[in-house]
Amino acid sequence: MHIAIAGNIGAGKTTLTTMLAKRYGWKAQFEPVDNNPYLADYYEDMNRWAFNLQIYFLNKRFRDVVDISRSNDTIIQDRTIFEDAKIFAPNLHEMGLMSDRDFDNYTHLFDLMLSLVKLPDLLIYIRSSVPHLIDHIQQRGREYEQTMRIDYLRGLNERYEEWIKTYKGEIMIVDGDTTDFATNPQDFKRIEDMIDARLFGLFPPTEDK
Repeated sequence: MHIAIAGNIGAGKTTLTTMLAKRYGWKAQFEPVDNNPYLADYYEDMNRWAFNLQIYFLNKRFRDVVDISRSNDTIIQDRTIFEDAKIFAPNLHEMGLMSDRDFDNYTHLFDLMLSLVKLPDLLIYIRSSVPHLIDHIQQRGREYEQTMRIDYLRGLNERYEEWIKTYKGEIMIVDGDTTDFATNPQDFKRIEDMIDARLFGLFPPTEDK
């Protein structure tokens, strides 16, 4: 089974992935951050490194999806291949940080990969406002994220909402602004109940979607 956590930068994807993996005994796959050879350079000069970074992520997540399809384990994934292609790359292109030529090349590559992968069994989307994202980004203190542009985060949030509206798979939405799953056991328990309802039919779902 494939469970995926989606959400903008600073939404709490890694935290929720870690907590759910521990709670259900699932195997976790995390977004490559600390060992990413492009990330720090990207935040220093987005125009120069945007295409390189997106190709790196696309390659990494395609390998992850292939591994998941071959595994007998239940795997929970921190960010999906769809977010790279439907949100991050188009946002960079619209901001003028990825050329038409590079974006077309990237899109054609993604379309080829998409023909070989399937949707997760459950997508959990953490919906968060930009102020909430900024608070989380500042709290975790990654140096290369401190220069991130607010309009960049805002553009990503808008694209996430558009993507979620058209997503065809099984989806569960968590309100990241009002749900403190990291420190409030009751909030985390509510997420557990929502997952149980979606995957095992044990309780009626209580979220909006």
